[in-house]
Amino acid sequence: MRKYNTLQWENANGIAKITLNRPDAANSVNLEMAQELMHVAMVCDEDSSIRAVILTATGKMFCAGGDVPSFKAAGDDIGLLLKDVTACLHSANSRFARMTAPLIVAVNGTAAGAGFSLAVSGDIVVAADTAKFTMAYTGIGASPDGGSSVYLPKLIGLRRTQELMLTNRVLSAQEALDWGLLTKVVAADELVNETEALANKLANGPLLAHGQIKSLLLGSYSNSLETQLEIESRGIAKCISSPEGREGLLAFAEKRKPDFKSVS
Repeated sequence: MRKYNTLQWENANGIAKITLNRPDAANSVNLEMAQELMHVAMVCDEDSSIRAVILTATGKMFCAGGDVPSFKAAGDDIGLLLKDVTACLHSANSRFARMTAPLIVAVNGTAAGAGFSLAVSGDIVVAADTAKFTMAYTGIGASPDGGSSVYLPKLIGLRRTQELMLTNRVLSAQEALDWGLLTKVVAADELVNETEALANKLANGPLLAHGQIKSLLLGSYSNSLETQLEIESRGIAKCISSPEGREGLLAFAEKRKPDFKSVS
């Protein structure tokens, strides 16, 4: 198993756990972390035994965004460095979005800049009640990355997205939940247990159907009605025809809980 310098990596019982691990740098994203996120996302995408993925962080912050000191140190090569960082980060974003396993983001503290973008990219986002959220980009004269310009308008609408991006308004966890950015807010000391319970529930569910749901929702804003209907038709037929689908039908007929993991 590959060792990571900026991440902690666990994979057991169908659940992968990725933990941002630069607490002394507020878990900010430098080039190495971006590269490692890209690699671990590819692992999650390729490993068929992974049925759910958790993304969280060590320390008091979830992620402060980009590693500004390393950007400043790049001098005249800053543009090249940022293209390198975002190429890797965006590759990770894409694979997390398109992998079959659902991504659960557990936001343990402040999520700013690229950290905000990472947080809201989850299929399910659970935040500690102490977490805060801010775009922060324009504070250093930058524009957003990490997919936030895709996710935020869909989740909260254009006007609220404009406010967050242009003013760097800070949202509490409860405000972020009320706006529709989060799935759930829990007490900070319950975040780990809540996230693990969700991951276990998803890991015991139908992997193929979860992947199809992710794919359907990813294309729902760009496909025409007829295209989306055809994709839905093909998707449900594929799912029901699979071993998981047959197990689901049999369990329904026998009035028992389906055991999807045993047939995957």
